[in-house]
Amino acid sequence: MSKSVAFAVSQTHGPTRLLWDPFIHRQHLIDADAPAKGVRTQTVSRHRLKMVSEYVSYRAPDQVGMKMVEGPWFFKSFAGGWAFHEGATPDETLATWRYTFSIRPKWIAPIADRIGVRLLQRDIDARIAAWARACENPEVLRAISIHE
Repeated sequence: MSKSVAFAVSQTHGPTRLLWDPFIHRQHLIDADAPAKGVRTQTVSRHRLKMVSEYVSYRAPDQVGMKMVEGPWFFKSFAGGWAFHEGATPDETLATWRYTFSIRPKWIAPIADRIGVRLLQRDIDARIAAWARACENPEVLRAISIHE
């Protein structure tokens, strides 16, 4: 798939996002119709944890970054970024997803960090696999073509 399609699929919201993203239980943009730098998103995960995040960067079709503004009490900070690069052919896209977080209280961080990394990695692996499938899903592709 092209980089622009890969990026567009990754930035779907509402019912289209729920078609493919196993991590999301509910998600919506706050006071905005489209993602952009400075726009906030409220997400409820499949674990029923709620987070408000803000786009700190949005450069379609190359890169998107977010940071937690409000979230579960145990996250001192949480941020993530997705970057998209053309592969060896025009129909190949390489995506890099990176997340960082810190845990509070500090005394529990050594144990909680290891557990959090393991759980987060499992969720990220499932999301990446689902995103790759969504990039070929006719229903998802129809939904993004309406907005491109």
